[in-house]
Amino acid sequence: MSPTMHVTVHVAGKVRHPGVFPLQPGARVADAIKAAGGVRGTPDTGTLNLARRLVDGEQILVGVSAPQGATVQGTTQSIPSLDTPLIDLNGATAEQLEQLPGVGAVLAARIVEYRDAHGGFRSVDQIKEVTGIGPAKFSDLKDKVRV
Repeated sequence: MSPTMHVTVHVAGKVRHPGVFPLQPGARVADAIKAAGGVRGTPDTGTLNLARRLVDGEQILVGVSAPQGATVQGTTQSIPSLDTPLIDLNGATAEQLEQLPGVGAVLAARIVEYRDAHGGFRSVDQIKEVTGIGPAKFSDLKDKVRV
């Protein structure tokens, strides 16, 4: 495969064969878990959106949580306490995005349009490129979303 003909993801946690896997463009989280041999035991995958399209270079944690204060994809974003659900910018519906502070129907639609036009978000910081998200709004959102 040529580098532009696949997405490469790191699957870790409670899977049979954790590792780095090249997958076809358009592959989904479920495909990445399958490439890693499937889930090991009976981990809770309820927090994963198994239908979300993959983004090159991302890590998928199955049945485990990221450690407190971990950085996400090279950003300085800290993951809040483990009991705080984060909204996935690449998998959330417009209605789910509207649950974020200061995000209404119009801004949620802009986020989805940007995501679709650019093949997904590669980092949380990239949301600042969406029209209507300035420094103050980003500050309100950055700890409530993930990619």
